[in-house]
Amino acid sequence: MSAARFSRSGVLAAPVLLCQERCRLDGLRAVVANSGNANAATGRRGIDDAARMQGAAAMAVGVAPERVAVASTGVIGVPLPADPITKGILAARGELASDGHEAFGEAIRTTDLFPKRVAIDVALPSGRVRLTAQAKGAGMISPAFATMLCFVQTDAGLAPETADLLLGVCVKRSFDRVSVDGQLSTNDTAILMASGASGVSVAPESEDELRFGEALDAALRRLALLIVRDGEGAKRVGRVVVNGGHEPAVATAARAVANSPLVKAALHGGDPNWGRIAQAVGAALPGTAPLPVDIWIEDVQVCARGAAVPFDEPALAQAVSGEEVEYTVGLPGEGAETEVFFSDLSHDYVTVNAEYTT
Repeated sequence: MSAARFSRSGVLAAPVLLCQERCRLDGLRAVVANSGNANAATGRRGIDDAARMQGAAAMAVGVAPERVAVASTGVIGVPLPADPITKGILAARGELASDGHEAFGEAIRTTDLFPKRVAIDVALPSGRVRLTAQAKGAGMISPAFATMLCFVQTDAGLAPETADLLLGVCVKRSFDRVSVDGQLSTNDTAILMASGASGVSVAPESEDELRFGEALDAALRRLALLIVRDGEGAKRVGRVVVNGGHEPAVATAARAVANSPLVKAALHGGDPNWGRIAQAVGAALPGTAPLPVDIWIEDVQVCARGAAVPFDEPALAQAVSGEEVEYTVGLPGEGAETEVFFSDLSHDYVTVNAEYTT
């Protein structure tokens, strides 16, 4: 059984549309993916090319086309070179292997500096199962369910409802909590497929479900953090935690800080300029003045109830010079909290994206 999540962009790539319209998303048996071309903004031809990929993969593995998901990543607005891709799919049939997850993780890279993959054995009360996952992504990353792709395989037996529940919860705690550049992709796709080959079934609302969910959550969070660390040109990783009494405000403020070019540039330069954080929060929550916001950088409070407080500036500058920096923002009230991991904004990011299509 299987489950899937996709980008919520208003401009969806052809493979996403094909999956949503023509796939049995609760019964997927295979995935076919290409890198280098997103097959997005390609019109009717794009849908036809995605269908050709699906058909070739279905023939290669011997399943019905509606049980094959299609994913693409790369340049937007360029027609997919369908003939060499379909020929390549059929040629790759002889290279399919039970331990091919590492090669698959390598093959889906575009601007990724390194492959992102996880393989773990999970001890459940009912028996041991295997979980493998591969992801790609370094730029255009701000999933809202970037070109972010993630594929998870397990030999555990999951009911469609269980697979959908677990994937949805874990995506919200992983890929929905990262940002490289605040750009929502046309192609974001996350797919979980469960073969049941282990003979271990994960029953709903059981200890097995809890333990498997914990393992899936850990795997996806690991992959999500690797995406942030590999952000195009990234040198540092930031974590912003926002707490307060109103969930929508907390989530909005956290994402505003993570996506702020000013905050990200300060992170890159090791500059503890907390005014950038205050500005991002205020811009995200208009009409709330005077907002009694509290701000900490690396556990050093720099702002209390909307006003500066004294702190050791040289010590804080030293604290933010490492590879990871944590920011905490307190809003009025209690009860809600969220976090977002994000990468810095570097000169290299501009270079990579200024030359992307060439």
